[in-house]
Amino acid sequence: MAEETVRICPEGDRALLVDFGNVIEEKTNRKVARLAGLLRERTLSGVRELMPAFSSLLVLYDPALTTYRVLKEEVEALLPKLSQDAKEGEKTRRIHHIPCCYGGALGEDLPSMEELTGLTAEEIIRIHAKEAYRIYMLGFLPGFVYLGGLDSRIQAPRLATPRTKIPAGSVGIGGAQTGVYPIASPGGWRLIGRTPVRLYDPDRKEPILCRAGEYLRFEPVTEEEYRAIEKDVEQGTYREEVTGE
Repeated sequence: MAEETVRICPEGDRALLVDFGNVIEEKTNRKVARLAGLLRERTLSGVRELMPAFSSLLVLYDPALTTYRVLKEEVEALLPKLSQDAKEGEKTRRIHHIPCCYGGALGEDLPSMEELTGLTAEEIIRIHAKEAYRIYMLGFLPGFVYLGGLDSRIQAPRLATPRTKIPAGSVGIGGAQTGVYPIASPGGWRLIGRTPVRLYDPDRKEPILCRAGEYLRFEPVTEEEYRAIEKDVEQGTYREEVTGE
């Protein structure tokens, strides 16, 4: 049987929802990511897509190949493994190192961030780049990462009037979160930098660069380094740095 704190229910006739509660915290999110990983490993017949969120996992399936009852039993059998497995998984974190050029034309809201936080641009960059941020979920846009762990000293409200178009690769802060706009789009987050790395590329074998449950660390680069990496990305010669800790 499922743990009392976990709710499993149907979402229409083609999806099952595993809900760990209305909470945003790393411990719960690790369980979501681990359950998604275990289900991927089992390659269950009929499962079409797994969609992890902050504290829930949506399992999309083909009702011609499997049933809600079968999938519910599979999930219930995996629940007891989650706490220990997730704890063990944290010993080897997969970290994407993302180059970021802060300030100037590539991070136009950095000066206003100085006013809001009372910190210098250098201090904001140092604080922002020191953390390996957990990817809680992806959404809003293909490859848009919702990152947890932003230092309270550089948290800032969204813009009162959102921009109608933000360039792809823009790194922003919105409230208690930071993230990267993977494609050009409207948005209200405060832009502090930009990365030449494409978190979403429909022409890649794996269009989305990162997965929920992985980590992302911003590596400060100069504008000259940014342009060099940008050229490598365009030519298909750039190799992303990924490490484990």
